[in-house]
Amino acid sequence: MTAKETIQSGKATLGIEFGSTRIKCVLIDEDCNPIAQGSHTWENQLIDGLWTYSIDDIWTGLQDCYAQLRADVKEKYGVEIEILASMGVSAMMHGYMPFNKDGKILVPFRTWRNTNTGKAAAALSELFDFNIPLRWSISHLYQAILNNEPHVKDITFFTTLAGYIHWQLTGEKVLGIGDASGMLPIDPELKDFNRTMMDKFQKIIDPYGFPWKLADILPRVLVAGEEAGALTPEGARRLDPSGHLRAGVPLCPPEGDAGTGMTATNSVKQRTGNVSAGTSSFSMIVLEHNLSKPYPSIDIVTTPDGSPVAMVHCNNCTSDINAWVNIFKDYIELTGQKADMGELFTNLFNVALKGDPDCGGLVTYNYISGEPVTDLADGRPLVVRSANDKFTLANFMRANLYGAVAVLKIGNDILLKDEKVNVDRITGHGGFFTTPVVGQKILAAALNSPISVMKTAGEGGPWGMAILASYLVNNKNHQSLADYLDNNVFAGNTGSEVKPDPADVDGFNKYIENYKKGLEIEKAATKYKA
Repeated sequence: MTAKETIQSGKATLGIEFGSTRIKCVLIDEDCNPIAQGSHTWENQLIDGLWTYSIDDIWTGLQDCYAQLRADVKEKYGVEIEILASMGVSAMMHGYMPFNKDGKILVPFRTWRNTNTGKAAAALSELFDFNIPLRWSISHLYQAILNNEPHVKDITFFTTLAGYIHWQLTGEKVLGIGDASGMLPIDPELKDFNRTMMDKFQKIIDPYGFPWKLADILPRVLVAGEEAGALTPEGARRLDPSGHLRAGVPLCPPEGDAGTGMTATNSVKQRTGNVSAGTSSFSMIVLEHNLSKPYPSIDIVTTPDGSPVAMVHCNNCTSDINAWVNIFKDYIELTGQKADMGELFTNLFNVALKGDPDCGGLVTYNYISGEPVTDLADGRPLVVRSANDKFTLANFMRANLYGAVAVLKIGNDILLKDEKVNVDRITGHGGFFTTPVVGQKILAAALNSPISVMKTAGEGGPWGMAILASYLVNNKNHQSLADYLDNNVFAGNTGSEVKPDPADVDGFNKYIENYKKGLEIEKAATKYKA
């Protein structure tokens, strides 16, 4: 069946993902090959000290993204999208979206990027004997309670961004288990929220006298392959105001960007892992056994089918690199030339490999926002060097690439060195790996581990979401998610692998020691507000 015939016969599957800077959608055929895509650029806003996206921006962004997909389909195949085999929605994990009985959001969407929940996260981590990060939904809820925010009494439902969009498209208040594991800890046996922890939370909030119980305002948890509702007529109009898309499309459970990253890199089996590196970065290692104790820098979440995963999440990754590349763009244009951004990124990434393995002593801090792994509630991007350091373009760019994954290294050193977690394969995806080999060599040096990248790495989260939607309707043999990925999607493809260079590993270790010492400089900088 050709791509055109796939679309016309309603056999195509749609995956949508709301990232930090782009909303993307990917249409795939029955063999999970991408056949069309659309995107929309958006930005979070800092309002009253909190990072947010408006409800209007969510829907105008989604509609524009889908309109771009329709345009791509029309241009390539000359047809309209009328019916789909299945679809799914994913988004940035965590955050806080509380709603009242009328379905109205009670406060602006509080994203994962906010770090104002320190008191709540610390109290819950102690209460549960389980690391509860600042960005988790339960931290946001409890912090709102501690702050005596008046909206809390009116909550009848709270969820994540993916859960909200899915609810509006289907009427179903559900959440995929991977995304749910970033709201509240999961019981791996029950494949549901941990009831013991829910009971503990309920006891500490009972004195406030709220008219709701925690169990009543959470979404229902589903695992990959379970039915999660269908596109309603109202949902179809919200997604496609042109009216071409018909209702009735089955949706898979909505997921978080961590789950779609694991899916897109075939990393849902034990002893596999992946690193997503873009605006933020995180690593996901599927565990064979529990860690010896909770760690503040390591989250325990799950795969889309419910297996425990050790997650190291870093708020900052490539944003500061992008800012520096734009400075070089401005210089090129100052000379009267037109800058090709793709070529500029490629050249600057490649020149980094000519730098000294230890970056000549240079250290960069890419902290656009706070970074919980290094215990910083706020951030200031910095370049730190001494008078005798080798300040060259190659070392400068290498230091920026090292800085983009430095916090990721700090967290993973606990897993790989202290906890002796075994990993057979780590796969990278995201913008950091767009330039061939460079990002792989840098990350291989950081983690002292081989790093693979697949040709499909650029498809990323929306492709992973489309695969999960395909798994819902095309899993004829009732395979596990891992087997479905192995047999139906990747068929033995593990991508191209780059092994760590001992000189690079030694250089990165020297860099990270300087980096750790220099954190006092970063902390001092965050105390100054212009």
